Amino acid sequence: MARGERLLLTGPSGGGKSTLLSLLAGVVTPDAGTIELIGTDIARLSGRACDRFRAEHVGIVFQMFNLLPYGSVLDNVLLPLGFAPERRAKARRDGDERENARRLLRALGLADDLHNGATAMLSVGQQQRVAAARALIGAPDIILADEPTSALDPASQTAFIELLFEQLSSVDATLVMVSHDERLATYFDRVENLSDIARVGGGAA
Repeated sequence: MARGERLLLTGPSGGGKSTLLSLLAGVVTPDAGTIELIGTDIARLSGRACDRFRAEHVGIVFQMFNLLPYGSVLDNVLLPLGFAPERRAKARRDGDERENARRLLRALGLADDLHNGATAMLSVGQQQRVAAARALIGAPDIILADEPTSALDPASQTAFIELLFEQLSSVDATLVMVSHDERLATYFDRVENLSDIARVGGGAA
């Protein structure tokens, strides 16, 4: 993939989309082969080295968001920076990292009066924006998104995708998103169906 490319992976439920993202994130180790991200074969890294690599270079939007429910919105967004000195340094280039987080939240449509409140008090759509801001903070090279629009109605889905893409362009990050919703295809540079890949490869996804 080229830097800045937007790739959508589609396929039926249970077809291996989330597993593939877990492999790309280094959360799951392959039995064989290589997984190369920005010139590094993460399959050959030790567990600790893989964790460091992921923290610095990969932002993740989980399907269930995985926010700390009683932590503040700002604390949730800033959480990855505690494990990634390089990302933290990038988040401080334009001033304080908390103000950087606030600017990102505003750009994603989350008003200032919500930034200090607990994420448990937010709507699903608002939590989704917090999860996206957390993935984008500190400008990681790659964003992995696992069905991030599955809980949204079509109008909210479109608004979120447009906001996300606008922020991706500002940090020049590559996006790999998985979804069973092929209507999203028009927003992406490339679309791959895992069922088609599995047939070509002669095995299951």
